[in-house]
Amino acid sequence: MVRAPEFPKDGMWLNTDRPLSLEELRGHVVLLDFWTYCCINCIHVLPDLAYLEKKYEAEPFVVIGVHSAKFHNERDPENIRNAIARYEIEHPVYVDSDHQVWDAYAVNAWPTFMLIGADGRVVAKGSGEGLREALDHHIGQALADARNRGILAERKIDIRRPPVPEHPLSFPGKLALHPTTGHLFVTDSNHNRILELKVNGNRAQIVQKIGSSRIGAEDGNFDTATFYRPQGLAITDQFLYVCDTENHMIRRLDLVSRKVETLAGTGEQARWGAKGGYGPTTPLNSPWDCTVVGDQLLIAMAGPHQLWKLDLTTQQVEVFAGSGWENIVDGPAERAQLAQPSGIAHDGERLYFADSEVSALRTCDLQTGEVRTLIGQGLFVFGLKDGDFDSALLQHPLGVDVAGDRVYIADTYNHAIRVAHLPTKRIETLIARSDATTCRIGDEACEELPLNEPNDVLFHEDKLYITDTNNHLLRVFHLTTRKLDTLKLVE
Repeated sequence: MVRAPEFPKDGMWLNTDRPLSLEELRGHVVLLDFWTYCCINCIHVLPDLAYLEKKYEAEPFVVIGVHSAKFHNERDPENIRNAIARYEIEHPVYVDSDHQVWDAYAVNAWPTFMLIGADGRVVAKGSGEGLREALDHHIGQALADARNRGILAERKIDIRRPPVPEHPLSFPGKLALHPTTGHLFVTDSNHNRILELKVNGNRAQIVQKIGSSRIGAEDGNFDTATFYRPQGLAITDQFLYVCDTENHMIRRLDLVSRKVETLAGTGEQARWGAKGGYGPTTPLNSPWDCTVVGDQLLIAMAGPHQLWKLDLTTQQVEVFAGSGWENIVDGPAERAQLAQPSGIAHDGERLYFADSEVSALRTCDLQTGEVRTLIGQGLFVFGLKDGDFDSALLQHPLGVDVAGDRVYIADTYNHAIRVAHLPTKRIETLIARSDATTCRIGDEACEELPLNEPNDVLFHEDKLYITDTNNHLLRVFHLTTRKLDTLKLVE
């Protein structure tokens, strides 16, 4: 067993009232979680960490997140702070943007766990998902060993988490527009509900709130039904389909009877390699966005790096495209490789999807499932570059919408809205930011608050509606006047 390397003395800590050190934590069992907030696998293990923290809350046991960024955008401490709030993480997080701690522990994958015993030595390590039971066993063993040796701390260190601000919207996710009423629907993700809005100018009147705001997976009427950080939406005249992401479910909301029912998903996360089955008895894996095509619901299933489809008549759900291996490989549906698809739209012939971990805009033929890349080059190739599709760069996009021969992209980690022109195969930036306080529209500076990790974009009547996720706002961009406004929510 090797001695655990100490944290750098001048490093930055988040979600704690003071910097920590392994020296100060001597006598405690410490679990390090090496993570980066873009990573779906890192998100999947957060419930395991919360479970372990709860189980051992009376013991001298501490979880510490070591945030070792993949994308440039994830190096910014303020963005990490937002991710901590979004995923309601309760343990301290060390900002390891230069990978100094990552290298000291010889880590090479997200997520990776290092368990440090009360004597300051590494006693166990592991990588990937599905390690709750193994970690639980090793933690219990490390605590028992320290107690037997008389080196366990007499009392647990007191670490205080700063309060999380409240907002009318909390990390808004995806958008849908009712085809008849023109009402805008948005997933108010961290309030675990969906809002129906009537937009008039720059005001958005709340028509109804769907969901009790409690975390859960209960069907029933709009007032009592529960969700867990919902994301994607798709809509018809009567039904609103919801990707209930952290419940791993697809829910259907009947806008006439005001009832919620579960179409697919059991509440458990599907294992890798799942193929599908009858919806209500088939586990899903982080459905992030969806779109209706006839009697099919096409789903961007972020967890297994695939596109799935749900037959709305028979409720059969199955893989539509993607082998399950994470990468950017084009080709037939069963051999194509995707990487955390997170936004999806269609034009009647093909799907367009934001493949976030390869910073790509890709298409999928609705008949054959064949996948083709328009923009994107690899898991570690990203940036902000306009021009020809072949050389253009995105950074972890999460949302798309298609309108005629244009695809609008919520280029999330660039804090930008981009537009891909399909006939010319060129992309341009409509809205971006020069820094945290300066908005840019095209080449011109503007006085509006810049976007902060926009999750979705929706085109309607020469306007783009945008979920400005980390600002907890809805924005509207007027394509003719090139003016960016904020929608004010009113009861």
